[in-house]
This record gives sequence, structure tokens and C-alpha cells, in this order.
Amino acid sequence: MIPFFVQIKCQLGKSYEVANALADAEIASEIYSTAGDFDLLVKFYVPEGSDIGHFVNEKVQKLPGIQDTRTIITFKAF
Repeated sequence: MIPFFVQIKCQLGKSYEVANALADAEIASEIYSTAGDFDLLVKFYVPEGSDIGHFVNEKVQKLPGIQDTRTIITFKAF
């Protein structure tokens, strides 16, 4: 499995709705509320060989209340 993170900027007042939608969809490993430019930090896993961009576009960005995303691909856990 390949881990990666997505920072999510939500529409005003929609952070909890987006977090609940992600949890209900059962596609996220971990969901955190954050301060700063983005409202949520979400950890995902996809199978080896999966297209991360396609996953984010189809499974994450289409959720209601999401304004913007930033995907962070990791290389190695220490």
C-alpha cells in the first residue's frame, strides 16, 4: 500500500461536514483538523500501482464542501 496525505481547504463552515463525509466514505486512514491555510489533513492508502491523482480527483475533490486540496506524496517512514 502507498501512503499519502491530502491537505483540504473547506468552504467556510463546512469542515465538520467534509470530515464526516470522508469518515462515512471509509476511504481515509486518519483525519485531522488543522490550523493555517488548510482545514484538514487526511492520510490515505492506495494499492501499489494506483494512480494517486485519479484517486484524489474522483474520491476526494468531488465531496461537497471542498474548496481546494494539496496532495503530499511521501517516500519513506522513519
